[in-house]
Amino acid sequence: MLGLFRSRLIRPPACLLAIAVLVLTVRDARAAEGAEQFDPVRERIAKGLVDTNLPSIAVAVARDGQIIWEQGFGWADRENRVPANEHTLYSIASVSKPITATGLMVFKERKKIDLDKPINDYLGEAKLQARVGDAAAATVRRVANHTSGLPLHYQFFYADEAYKPPTREETIRRYGNLVTAPGERFQYSNLGYGLLDYVVERAAGKKFADAMREEVFLPLGMTHTSIDVAPGLEPHQAIRYTSEGRRIPFYDFDHPGASAVFASAHDLARFAMFHMKEHLADQRAILSDAAIDEMQTPTSAADGRAGYGVGWGVSDSARGYRTVSHSGGMPGVATYCTFVPSKRVAVVVLSNSRSPLVSYVQDMIFKILLPERNKEPERNKENDAAADTAAKSPEQPSPPPDSALPGQWKGRLVTYKKEFPLVLTIKEVGDVHLKLGDQLETLLSGSSYQGGYLRGRFAGDVDHEDARGRGYNVQLELKLRDQVLNGPATVTTLPDQYGSSAVTYWVELKRETPVPEKKAEPAPAAGGT
Repeated sequence: MLGLFRSRLIRPPACLLAIAVLVLTVRDARAAEGAEQFDPVRERIAKGLVDTNLPSIAVAVARDGQIIWEQGFGWADRENRVPANEHTLYSIASVSKPITATGLMVFKERKKIDLDKPINDYLGEAKLQARVGDAAAATVRRVANHTSGLPLHYQFFYADEAYKPPTREETIRRYGNLVTAPGERFQYSNLGYGLLDYVVERAAGKKFADAMREEVFLPLGMTHTSIDVAPGLEPHQAIRYTSEGRRIPFYDFDHPGASAVFASAHDLARFAMFHMKEHLADQRAILSDAAIDEMQTPTSAADGRAGYGVGWGVSDSARGYRTVSHSGGMPGVATYCTFVPSKRVAVVVLSNSRSPLVSYVQDMIFKILLPERNKEPERNKENDAAADTAAKSPEQPSPPPDSALPGQWKGRLVTYKKEFPLVLTIKEVGDVHLKLGDQLETLLSGSSYQGGYLRGRFAGDVDHEDARGRGYNVQLELKLRDQVLNGPATVTTLPDQYGSSAVTYWVELKRETPVPEKKAEPAPAAGGT
């Protein structure tokens, strides 16, 4: 109300001013009720900001249809001494995905998008190409639940460098390859949500940022949320920082629907309440309850303990709680938006630097909100950590290869610019030798064969201009299909002062040598046992 009068440069009547002050006072009093229970969290955040050099954290907690605690700690902008608060705009990284998915569902309910039709039906001249499988099976839903066959992909374009994002059509032409058959497996892909924002834009007939502001942010009362930082919201922006405290230049993406949203903790709490069907009086129901349920229905398995719907990760606890959430992480960003619909609670924690403190704070808040969750059997975190380390270690021993793998495989590594001859020689002992074009032969480091995939990495020159002068490794993940080995070749740059990037090309190899015959077991000696 006061903002309306200020924007028109008109002094509000005294009676309206008094009413506005009373409304604000009542609202603040309600928010303060029970907020003292979070004092241990406040103390932990204050200590953590000092101990870890974290610039700031903002939190918002909702219960039973209202925000019961929201607060900012530290500096949104250290150099200009701008404190963080609940209305500070944070870059939220992959928490952008459920927001983009909400926009997608708006146009789905208007019959402009069918989730079960091929996404190519909603693209322009550039279409997805199926390296394996059928592109028509890459539906909008499969793109949204990360099972379309699109690969790993993340790129950042910094304001202080000359390299700029390509057009969306060019991004699709370069990287829009299905490297596994649609429906075959879960593969988290920012590129997929870069396609979904393009689908929303084309369905709306306006720029993605404008469509989201008009169809999602304003109807839900999310006045401190925008794609990138909208004009007029710059003073509220949280600057992104490295873990060492270095200010990161503003950066953009070739997948904005996956990563480009800025939002406040207050707005994300309101967003979570909408997705818990709280039906706040000042929010317009932009989606039906059925559409909200559809978004929270897992249609793919993200890992052994969780699933993925349309924009949301969903997991079920041992005590019967269904938790809906998304997290985000990239240079200068660590974010969580999590809610438990059956308990009508939601927690948002945002930061402008990478830190494990963000996850720890979220866990602390949930232990206060749902103390009975503490009685759940906990996984052995040390064993989990050891298993994760073993899974990620590039130097783990190679297991014996599948009997069909040993031998020589010849084919090509294909980028959007050229094709490179590629030869793999797989030894019976498990070692894999690799020769790319006329480059020196090398070992495929960390080679392993698990779950039907041959994996390993190597350092080679694939004329990768998106590396922008940085070194890179190529990670192979090849599946044996009859007498063909094929799959993604993901090029990951070596980390610079801010982070790394990854884009994916294609490898296909055919066997050049016959499958080795198994040696016959010697007959036992006469009289032997």
